[in-house]
Amino acid sequence: MTDNATAGVPMRWVGPLRISGNVATTETPVPLATYESPLWPSVGRGAKVSMLCERGIVATLVDERMTRSVLVEALDAQTALTAARTIDARIGELREVVRSCSRYAELIGIRHEINANLLFVRFEFSTGDASGHNMATLASDALLRHLLETIPGIAYGSISGNYCTDKKATAVNGILGRGKNVVTELLVSRDVVETVLRTTAAGIVELNIRKNLLGTLLAGGIRSANAHFANMLLGFYLATGQDAANIVEGSQGVVMAEERDGDLYFACTLPNLIVGSVGNGKGLDFVESNLARLGCRADRAPGENARRLAVIAAATVLCGELSLLAAQTNPGELMRAHVQLERANETAKAGV
Repeated sequence: MTDNATAGVPMRWVGPLRISGNVATTETPVPLATYESPLWPSVGRGAKVSMLCERGIVATLVDERMTRSVLVEALDAQTALTAARTIDARIGELREVVRSCSRYAELIGIRHEINANLLFVRFEFSTGDASGHNMATLASDALLRHLLETIPGIAYGSISGNYCTDKKATAVNGILGRGKNVVTELLVSRDVVETVLRTTAAGIVELNIRKNLLGTLLAGGIRSANAHFANMLLGFYLATGQDAANIVEGSQGVVMAEERDGDLYFACTLPNLIVGSVGNGKGLDFVESNLARLGCRADRAPGENARRLAVIAAATVLCGELSLLAAQTNPGELMRAHVQLERANETAKAGV
């Protein structure tokens, strides 16, 4: 048995779903690779709802930046503060350092935190169509070398100080953002809520408050209030060649629901959506095919394909979140769906 193999995860295309906003206006099906087969019809129901709304899911890209934090050790806190102020004052110079080592990375911001004599410096980059992990690390490595050579009183601590923060649930990412920050909104008529979602706007609003907001608060959630963002993100990430571990910070996000004269306003905010249309993980044939079908391999300016991919991912999250919350307003509906689908799958496998 070879040590090199491919793990096959079942994948289906669901939808189409309708998207508009400041990045893309499109109607497209989406691929989801998952072992949780009920996810496909659930997201599909949300996609159906989007097609019944005039503007569909309005996806607004608010911000984008990839981060890497370096750690330096200073002689004392005063020296660390002096170093931090020097770094802030020399951002133009540091941007040139980044440009010298990368065609696509651009230093767009610097933040820092001082703890005792330790200085944590959080570099923020734009990274074109790549998600930017390696690009940010490469640029940060060059920046760290430059800082150590030109600022007195500091020494190497680590190329990564965990203030980035990569693949961990933290407050700093929810506040400052890491990756793409996308807000998706959907206004669903009373008729569609009742006939397709089989519930009411008031029922979804109440459940969102009690479950997503209050329940998460009591559980000690970090910058997050949602039912299952991670489910849709993982399925989408595996199908499009993303680093699946980034669902840890990616699933931090907040659901907003309001009743508007019987209609439902439903929104999902994802401040840490980390996706790329190029880079590691994109060389597999099925990934290339999926990205092309999503329209994310087109000849566009650097960064535009990744932005398109991000808003499609965020819209997919909304579809699954809306469908699940609607199901959970009705006693027994969620479990009935799981049992029916699982039994159908077992019957198909047995050839009955």
